[in-house]
Amino acid sequence: MAEIELIGVPFDGFGRAGNQALAADALLRAGLAGAFAGARIGETVLELPPPDPRRGAATGLLNEPALTVMVDALAGRVAAAVGAGRFPVVHGADCSTLLGTVDGLRTASGRAGLVFVDGHEDTMPLDVSEDGEAANAELALLLGRTGHLLTGPLRRRLGTLDASALAVLGPRDDDWRRRFGVASLRDAGVWLRDVDEVAADPRGAGRAAASHVAGAAAAWWLHVDLDVLDPVEFPAQGLPGVPDDPGGLTWPQLTDLLLAALGVAGCAGWSLAIYDPEQDPGGVSARRIVRLAREVAAALP
Repeated sequence: MAEIELIGVPFDGFGRAGNQALAADALLRAGLAGAFAGARIGETVLELPPPDPRRGAATGLLNEPALTVMVDALAGRVAAAVGAGRFPVVHGADCSTLLGTVDGLRTASGRAGLVFVDGHEDTMPLDVSEDGEAANAELALLLGRTGHLLTGPLRRRLGTLDASALAVLGPRDDDWRRRFGVASLRDAGVWLRDVDEVAADPRGAGRAAASHVAGAAAAWWLHVDLDVLDPVEFPAQGLPGVPDDPGGLTWPQLTDLLLAALGVAGCAGWSLAIYDPEQDPGGVSARRIVRLAREVAAALP
């Protein structure tokens, strides 16, 4: 296994001081580094500005100061790690980390691919975003489908991912997208398998997704939003007090999917997002995430 660079991201997309901002530290305390037995490990936790729950003037997104610093820092660290032959593992925060990781991979490799495992498609246009959370819109931004009026550093991330180099696995948000008139990426020709298709054949779906992306980009990123899991299996997702979307994958299905994807050459980095330690007071979910990392680590390049 290549040298692993663990990059913790203490960021919360709603600008809260706790919740997902605590995830990176909680996973390290639960033994995340030990999941990569036999590898040389480097550990970094990003330093970010204090959280700000207001929408920013440049983006209209919540926690804008920390978001822009986080994205720039991740882009630089991922580019440096991949360029030096290390394997970055980004943990904590939410899917907005992709705005940095995909751009960093593109800088290091010339073109980035993305295998995106998530319970949502994350393509909300900024002008209809109901809450201003960047993690509802990062794929739309990366694909250049929204954000053309942005100012500031995030504008540089627009269109950094080609639709042909993207594969989406596990969404179950059709009803939510219909409320806002947002079409599925599948309708735009993006390679996509919804939760039912993935659950029917996790290994086949994972292998096919990675093969598709590897055919379009020699280096690709594997991103896992843990809300792809059924909340019965993983309750520490979503917003406290707000019912999570029902359904989703089981832990064994997610593991099978990831192992099959990693059997395809070219994976250059991995991210784990959407874990809320405040909804996991006993640390059960944290330990289960570490177990997933241990199972997947054996398949890493």
